Amino acid sequence: MPNKTTKTAAKATGSKAPASKVAAKVPAKAAVKAAPPKAAAPKAAVSKAVAPKAIAPKAVVAPKVVAKPVAAAPRVEEPKKVVTQRQGFKANEFVVYPAHGVGQILAIEEQEIAGARLELFVINFMKDKMTLRVPTAKVANVGMRKLSEPALVKKALETLKGRARVKRTMWSRRAQEYEAKINSGDIVAIAEVVRDLFRSESQPEQSYSERQLYEAALDRLSREIAVVQHSTETEAVKEIESQLAKSPRRGAKTEATGAEGEADEADVEADGDDTAVADEAA
Repeated sequence: MPNKTTKTAAKATGSKAPASKVAAKVPAKAAVKAAPPKAAAPKAAVSKAVAPKAIAPKAVVAPKVVAKPVAAAPRVEEPKKVVTQRQGFKANEFVVYPAHGVGQILAIEEQEIAGARLELFVINFMKDKMTLRVPTAKVANVGMRKLSEPALVKKALETLKGRARVKRTMWSRRAQEYEAKINSGDIVAIAEVVRDLFRSESQPEQSYSERQLYEAALDRLSREIAVVQHSTETEAVKEIESQLAKSPRRGAKTEATGAEGEADEADVEADGDDTAVADEAA
């Protein structure tokens, strides 16, 4: 029986216990509900103080400064010195250029040719309507010279009175020799060509090539004589022809020459025939 009594007491006590627990829980919840809500602490206070990150300042890129081209100062050109004399020649002077005859120096100027500065004689050949530019440093090489002295002109005129000298060779070879003399620029040598190729009315006519060489030599000679003597070319030609008329022409049938003159005339005619044949062959 005691066992039953203890069990009953235990049950009684056990049933009371949860009521106290419930009673204890109820006031606690009520207390919780009744209690005013706690003011939420500001987050800043609750949160950990975060040290601000040091933000490195961005590098300021300086704007590129484009250097503007500096305007070059206006170039002040020095006034060109007018050159009036070089190598013994001066402006407005008449000279003899072997390949073209008598010309006049118009000016002495500088020009840039192939990147090099050259000083040039500007020579005008009025009759040929041609202007030639010759480097001053090349004057000696081309054979340009001053006009002949009056004494040398007189010697050339005396040469015209001499006897014609015609070599007994082929005309082509003689023509080369005549042309070389004409282009030599030597006034006496040119006078020799005029003398040797001159034909009087009593002599056979010249071939075309002979006539060309004769006229070229006569033109060179008369132009130089005219400039030296301050006369016209027409007057110079007349003077030349008057001197040629005084020369003992081969083939002239005079008492002094006689049979020898006739033989010489035959030789000249034979040379003329050879000339025509040689010209055709050339």
